[in-house]
Amino acid sequence: QVQLVESGGGLVQAGDSLRLSCAASGRTFSSNGMGWFRQAPGKEREFVAAISWNGANIYYADSVKDRFTISRDNAKNTVTLQMNSLKPEDTAVYYCAAQQLRYSGAYLRARDKYAYWGQGTQVTVSS
Repeated sequence: QVQLVESGGGLVQAGDSLRLSCAASGRTFSSNGMGWFRQAPGKEREFVAAISWNGANIYYADSVKDRFTISRDNAKNTVTLQMNSLKPEDTAVYYCAAQQLRYSGAYLRARDKYAYWGQGTQVTVSS
């Protein structure tokens, strides 16, 4: 059994920062790739950021590049998304996800390669 729990969402103003955390428990695959996705009302769930099993390879969506930072601590089974300079278009439910296999490269961006998902945490950015 694998469980992922997100925390840190909230209501902020444009330009503010938030730090999202994801804690893994039970039998986990936190040594594999992990990522963050988000889903806004009326839109499909989209890739935000991903990090490989050893943290050596990191990927960001163009829309968040230079504003968001993903990191992981395998000893603590956690992954973090630091979000700076938030914009109203960042408003969405943010999901933590973990891959079942050790994919690499473009597979870290692919939603269908993630087998485990958290319940999501709401991020709302007002203008």
